[in-house]
Amino acid sequence: MLEAVTIHDVERQITDGVAARAAASHGFTSAASIRLLAESENTSYLVTEPGTRRERSAVIRVHRGGYHDPAEIESELVWLDVLARLGTLRVVRPLETAWGERVLTFPVEGGVRHAVAFERVNGTHPDPDALTAEEFHRLGAITATLHDSVRHLRRPVSRSSWDWPHTLGASGRWGRWEDGPGMTPELVREIAPAVRLLLNRLAVYGEAAHRYGLIHGDLRTANLMVDEGGYTVIDFDDCGFGWFMYDFATAVSFRETDPRLAEWQAAWVDGYRTVRQLMRPDERMLPSFVLLRRLMLLARMGSHPSAADAVDPGGSYAEGTAVLARTYLTSAGQLTAAA
Repeated sequence: MLEAVTIHDVERQITDGVAARAAASHGFTSAASIRLLAESENTSYLVTEPGTRRERSAVIRVHRGGYHDPAEIESELVWLDVLARLGTLRVVRPLETAWGERVLTFPVEGGVRHAVAFERVNGTHPDPDALTAEEFHRLGAITATLHDSVRHLRRPVSRSSWDWPHTLGASGRWGRWEDGPGMTPELVREIAPAVRLLLNRLAVYGEAAHRYGLIHGDLRTANLMVDEGGYTVIDFDDCGFGWFMYDFATAVSFRETDPRLAEWQAAWVDGYRTVRQLMRPDERMLPSFVLLRRLMLLARMGSHPSAADAVDPGGSYAEGTAVLARTYLTSAGQLTAAA
């Protein structure tokens, strides 16, 4: 009996092939090994090839079809160029082919796929189950450094927006929070008033230039590498135009109900202020962005079932979101007494 070929199987065949072609474009030979690292919005591979003196390696990111166009991808790389030139923060570096290309495009069945190669970053990811206030203080300073660097961009940037329409609004990029796993009509009714309050608070807060601009968009521990030299920020693939304070919410992804949230927030704020001004109205909006991110992740679990299986096999994330929404309502837009 023939085994059924799934859409996932076909996608993997495409991305595997593009990764191999991208590796060859960067001078790797057929002797190089290509190993899958991660599958999310895009697919990442580690390419390694033994050499006479040392092993050569790179990380190749194959973009999902129709996700980012070449101009958007190049804008991400331009921001990395600026950060590298400033030297105030360690970031992953994109690699060029021998003929100077960074964003590679390959024809595949049904269209094209884009790929980018990055240097391999040494170190390990911080343990998400052992986060401390000290680490959040450091992360606050890192985030402020990223935000401060945006003023040095001289070329027009083409990136998607993380505004209301593209997060929880009609054009939400990750789908509807109401369709998340474990959601019931009762939970939807319970959460909905908090969503209305959130929308109102964001509308009042606004999108002035000192509050809204180019952000990383996914500053989780999975996108940080640490070694004896400090932290390196990787994976700018979600970077786009959004509220600066949203980057704090991404750092507490999947841990929004942790009792240490207020401690983490205070440490992050203190760290941020060592680099960049942060006004009290911005600080008071942090819980709103935590709820925004929580609802976005719930939506993503609904539109990406594999994410739900990995993070929330028991379906408790929806119930936890309702708890968070109740707290947000009863505390008038805050999440803890200390916030």
